[in-house]
Order: sequence, then structure tokens, then C-alpha cells
Amino acid sequence: MSFEQNQDKPIDFSSRYSRQLKLVGLEGQQKLKDATVFIAGIGGLGGTTAIYLAAAGVGKLIIFHEGNIALPDLNRQILMESNKVGKQRIPSALNSIKRINPEVIVEAYPEKISYERVYPLVKRADVVVDARYDFPERYELNRLCVDTGKIMVEAAMSGFEISLTTIKPKETACLACVFPQQDPKWEPLGFPVLGATSGIAGCLAAMEVVKVITGIGEPYFNKLYRFDSLQFQSSTFSLKRNPLCTHCVGKRDE
Repeated sequence: MSFEQNQDKPIDFSSRYSRQLKLVGLEGQQKLKDATVFIAGIGGLGGTTAIYLAAAGVGKLIIFHEGNIALPDLNRQILMESNKVGKQRIPSALNSIKRINPEVIVEAYPEKISYERVYPLVKRADVVVDARYDFPERYELNRLCVDTGKIMVEAAMSGFEISLTTIKPKETACLACVFPQQDPKWEPLGFPVLGATSGIAGCLAAMEVVKVITGIGEPYFNKLYRFDSLQFQSSTFSLKRNPLCTHCVGKRDE
């Protein structure tokens, strides 16, 4: 089951995107329009990423998120609406994105990430954003990106802490190189979260995607960025590929 919004009207870059044209130029803006970005998870982090990529003029978003809106979601999931509690997240997310920028094509699926299901969709994308809340799905997406050769922006948060790195398969450390095993203390649906912190993480992820697509700036390849949103302290760690990584070896059936 999927939901999709389309548009066929020509886009006038000089009006909607006039302010950012000064930064990315016409060539960069065209690259954004021509790009497809796959976003896994449109909660507090991924929803913010989706909003700002839509606002920036990314041509197509493919979004995945299962389940219905719950009241505790509303402190951070800015694509959701209070009057839609109990209803599916995806239609609410589509409406919010359309309200921000009706020119963006959105393909949406109310599902969890699974390798076989998502493989052809990831293959169509130019960049992938991992904003899922659980390690099993993150590992599946990591395998998908390694196997399809797609750049993945890996963003996460817990409490006041944000983490971000950008993965270029076969060239940089992948998620499994950095975190070969799930943290046994990780609680997928119980970790503390403040909406502003997840919003910062989502904005950082959106910025990484824009950098990858347009070629401006240096993506965070082989580096892990950590930001403490309470103390406003940040640090960067160098990463290295693990030659024994089971994900980096390639497709699981090879």
C-alpha cells in the first residue's frame, strides 16, 4: 500500500528558491529538483528532515513509516496533527509536506523497513536518510545502501545527544563498521526525547543531503559528529572501515 502526490507544473526557481539560489546557484537548485531522497522514518528527526528537503526543492521524496499517530508523538513529530491521533501517520505527513511545498512529489509507504521490500525503492534514490528508531531496521537499511551503492546519511538522537555521519559504500565506514552490535541498553520505544533536539538532528541530516546532492561543502564522510544540545558542546571522531565488517562484503546472498 502506498500514497503518492504528483505535480506537472513547471517550477520557477527565481521565486520560491530565490534566497537559497544565492548559496547553491541554478545548477545546484536543478540538482535538487532532479534528486530523489529516500527517508526511513518520518518521526521527530525524519519528519524535520523531510520538511526542510521539501522546502529546499528536492524533486521527489520516498518516505517510510508504519503505524498510527499517538498522543506522545506530538512533542516532536512535526508532520503530525493533534486532530489525527489514532489515524495513520503517512496521510498526515503527506498533507504537511504538501502544505510546505506542493511542487514536491511524495511517494509514501506505511510500512517498516525490510530488505526485499525496500531494495527497489532504495535503488531508485540518489540519497538515503536513516532516521529509524530501532537497530534492526537501521542495519537493514545499511545493508541496502551498501548493496546498492547509495550514500546514506545516518542520523540519531537520544536524550539531549545527537549523532550524525554520512556513509559512502565501499569507501567509508558503514553503520555496522561503527556499531557492529546493537547497544543492549537501547530501548526502541522508551528512550527520552525532546522535540527541539530531534529537530536539530533532522536539520543536520537535511543539510548533509543538500551537500551531497549539490556538491557544496564537505559531507561528513568517515567522521562521526556528536552534539550535546543541552550544553551546546560538540565533538568529531574519525572513523575507519572495518575490513571484517559483514555488511561491507556486499550482498548477503553472495
